[in-house]
Amino acid sequence: MRCSLVIRAYNEAEHLGRLFEGIRNQTLRDLEIILVDSGSQDATVQIAEQYGARIVQIAPSQFSFGRSLNMGIAAARSEYVVIASAHVHPKYPDWLECLLRPFEDPGVALVYGKQRGTANSHFSEHQIFRHWFPDEDRAAQPSPFCNNANAAVRRTFWEQQGYDEELTGLEDVAWAQWAQTQGHRIAYAAHAEIIHLHAETPRRVYERYRREGMAFKRIFPESHFSIYDFARLTISNITRDMQEAIRQGTAMRHPISIAWFRTMQFWGTYQGYRNSSAVTQALRETFYYPPSLSTTGTPRDIEPITYKDVKR
Repeated sequence: MRCSLVIRAYNEAEHLGRLFEGIRNQTLRDLEIILVDSGSQDATVQIAEQYGARIVQIAPSQFSFGRSLNMGIAAARSEYVVIASAHVHPKYPDWLECLLRPFEDPGVALVYGKQRGTANSHFSEHQIFRHWFPDEDRAAQPSPFCNNANAAVRRTFWEQQGYDEELTGLEDVAWAQWAQTQGHRIAYAAHAEIIHLHAETPRRVYERYRREGMAFKRIFPESHFSIYDFARLTISNITRDMQEAIRQGTAMRHPISIAWFRTMQFWGTYQGYRNSSAVTQALRETFYYPPSLSTTGTPRDIEPITYKDVKR
C-alpha cells in the first residue's frame, strides 16, 4: 500500500533526524515524504531535504494546525496520508503497515496509533499516554477522539472536508467528528506505536491545554468546565498519579512534577473554556478524567528499531 507522509515542523532539527531514520527502517517502502515548515531558523529544512522530503512552506503569520495540514495533504499524491509530528519516531519497523491496515475497511476515514513517552517525559504525561492510547485495537470507536501526532487519513474524504483552519487545537477531533457524522469510522491501531518527545515547562503545559480547551469549547459549544471541575479533576488526577507512582516504587521522584503538571493541565483547560456548556460523559472522560491504574503493554514478536546517534 502506497502512502504519503506529512510532517509539520518548526525548528525541529534536534529530533527530525531520528524520525527520518525510523522511516528509513520501515517495512513499507513505497511512500513520499512532505515536510510542512513554518519558518524554521535551524537546520530543519536541510535535514528533511537530505532524506528526500519535499518542502512546503507556510508563513508563520499564516500558521494554524489545520492550515498546515491542509497544505501538506494538498501536496500529497497518495490516497492514504500519514500525519506525524516532527518530534516523534516509530518504535517498530511495521509502524506504517499497522497504521494503514485498518483502511482495508472502506468505511474507515481516519486511523490513529499508540503514543508513548521517553525517560525524560513527565510522569503524568506517561499516564495520559496510557489512558488515551491503550494496548487494544479499536476497529470503530464511538467517540471522535484521535491525535494527529500519529495518524492517517483517507484523502478522498479529506477532499470533501478539509481541516478547520481557525481552531487553536484539536483540529483532528473536529475532522473526526465530521467524518462520523457522514457515517465513516475512526479506528485505533495499538501496534502503530511511536515515541513522542514531550519535555515541556509548566508554562508550555498550561498553554497547550488552554488552546485545546478553547478549541474543545468551539467544537462542542454546549460543553462546560467550571472552577469546580478544575479543582475536582486536579485533585483526583494528582491522587491517581501518586497512587501509580507508589505502585511503581517511584513516588519520591515525582510528587512535584505530578502536582504542577496536573494543575497546569486543568488550569489551562479552565482558562481555555473561559476564553472561547454539556457534552457526552464518554467524551469528557477521554480528555479529562483520571486514567485507570496501570496495565502492562502487550509483548510483540517483532524487534523494535535500534536507533543510533543521528548526525545533523
